[in-house]
Order: sequence, then structure tokens, then C-alpha cells
Amino acid sequence: MTTEPDTAARVLVAGIGNLFLGDDGFGPEVVRRLARDGGMPPQVRVVDYGIRGMHLAYDLLDGYDALVLVDAYPGGGAPGEVTVLRIGVDDLGSGEFDAHGMNPVAVLASLDQLGGTLPLTYLVGCTPAGVEEGIGLSEAVGSMVPEAMQAVHTLVRQLVPSVPTASVNSTEPRRS
Repeated sequence: MTTEPDTAARVLVAGIGNLFLGDDGFGPEVVRRLARDGGMPPQVRVVDYGIRGMHLAYDLLDGYDALVLVDAYPGGGAPGEVTVLRIGVDDLGSGEFDAHGMNPVAVLASLDQLGGTLPLTYLVGCTPAGVEEGIGLSEAVGSMVPEAMQAVHTLVRQLVPSVPTASVNSTEPRRS
């Protein structure tokens, strides 16, 4: 067993959720801000999938080495609690796939039927305060968007092989 972190050549960061259902719009809000702020390596693609499960499934067939899902996660914690989980094939079980909806478990479980395999997968989730009809995140969830963004950046740093510092910043003294 190795203690080295897993690395990936291509990473997909996928925001999922329905922005018309309150805190279910957590994933799209996080990836919207990540895309706006930039700072991701070129081998990382950041996409707001919303409720387009089939689109996510087909994009995963393009050979991503890792997937970071960002979504509301009803894990039983207090509203606004951010959780990072590693997801494996054994965690998926089976789910009924709906081409017009977004059930992440069903989307990921259907990859083998589409000819793909589940890449190294993580979830950055936030416990919702409510998922009733309405646009906008609750205060508890909205205040945790920066923490979730930081969690995504941390995962990306672990997954994407880093460029040696010497090639980015020269260590030679400046000449005047």
C-alpha cells in the first residue's frame, strides 16, 4: 500500500444540482465561482452540469482520470457542514438512470453500461438547510461556498502533478 496521493492527468470538476431548489444549487454556485476566479491548471475542466446527468455521463467517457463532484450532500450534519468523500464503485450500488435528471449515483453507476469506467472520484458536499422551491442558497450554505472552493483547490493540488517550482520561478539572482 502506498501513502502517495493519487494523481491524475485530466480532472473534471463537476457542479451538480438544481438552482431552483434552494441549497440544491450549491454545486453550480461553487463551480461558477471557481470558473470566475480561475487559478486551475490547464488539465482541469470546471463545468456546471446543473441537472444534466446524461451530459456528465458522456463527458466522463472522454477519459478523465479524476472527477470532483460538488453537490448538496444530505450527510446528516448541521446545515452548511462541508464534507469531502472519496467515492468508489462499491459505494454506488445501482440507481435508476434518468436522462433528464441528475441522480449522481445513477449517473456514475451507468458509466460501465456506456462503455466507460468510474475515474478516481471525490465529492465535495455541503449539508443543505433546505431544498424547497426557490432560487438562492440559505445563509448557512452560502457562507460555506469559499470553504468548498478551497476544498476543491486542495483536491486538485493533490491530484494534478505539480510543475517543478524552479521552472516557474527562477532561483537565479536578479541582474540589475
